[in-house]
Amino acid sequence: MPAEQRRKRIVSGSQPTGTLHVGNYVGALKSWVENQDQYECLFLVADMYAIKNPEAIDPAKLRDKTLEFAALMLACGIEPDRSTLFIQSQVPAHAELAWILSCLTPLDPLQRQVYETERGDGASTGLLLLPVLLAADMLLYDADLAPIGEDQRQHVEFVSYIARRFNSLYAPLMKSPQPLIRKNGALILGLDDPTLKMSKSIGATRKGHMIGLLDSMEDIKNAVMSAATDSGNVISFEHSQAGVKNFLVLYGALSGMSRADIEKEFEGKSYELLKKHLVDLVIETLMPIQQKYYQIRDNADYLESVLATGAEHAREIADPRIEMIKGAVGFKTG
Repeated sequence: MPAEQRRKRIVSGSQPTGTLHVGNYVGALKSWVENQDQYECLFLVADMYAIKNPEAIDPAKLRDKTLEFAALMLACGIEPDRSTLFIQSQVPAHAELAWILSCLTPLDPLQRQVYETERGDGASTGLLLLPVLLAADMLLYDADLAPIGEDQRQHVEFVSYIARRFNSLYAPLMKSPQPLIRKNGALILGLDDPTLKMSKSIGATRKGHMIGLLDSMEDIKNAVMSAATDSGNVISFEHSQAGVKNFLVLYGALSGMSRADIEKEFEGKSYELLKKHLVDLVIETLMPIQQKYYQIRDNADYLESVLATGAEHAREIADPRIEMIKGAVGFKTG
């Protein structure tokens, strides 16, 4: 369907490594669910990203984590009849376009996209090429918008840079996606260290850093009640220390309450009471997600059907696009 006859299209996804946590939920997944009402959505389980460090993940574990992440996305509210959910590696055009784009991307700006702390000794070429694969994910589907957090603008700008470079070298086939900044995508920090963003990789090695979407009620309680606060008693978005403010941000993201109402509710109360209320709210939010997740995992045929249908629809969009792109580059097609 021509772009002018369809809703604006967004493309986003998640790498199936580590454990999805409440930071992922309020920072991305919750917004993805809300986007289904307004946009044509394609959500991918980005398994191709996961093998950038082959020593770090077992193939059998990757297959299981891929299904886990797909099931969690469905459990959080991604609906197959309103969105396309698929596994990245099941659409070969992603890899084809990533190679084409990598060949036209200068090395210097590409290297600047990968932080020194991420590279390290022995890092794979795949790590360096991740920004190009991200560009391929968006440009392959002619995405109009990229749903991101404020801290991810540079990634979309790099996609636009690659699109402009392709257009200048070959043909005007690439549309630069515009950033769709998540208005309600709160940044949740680590419970053990509120100077760091809650992270799947950190949470894999540090107990108490995060709340996983599949954590037990006991684990949720322990993580929150043992989280860092401070020695004061101020409960305020503006004046509290980082640990308390992090609780308030998470409370607001899950409850939908305004900052003023939250501050009024906990005025003069203790940090312990705030933590107890947050524990209850997190459990209230995650228990229905967990129940739906386990129902989906117990119905393997349903999950496989959703992913197969999603991949088929994704290929219906991607395959004509990659043929057109290959023709522009000079490859023999047809």
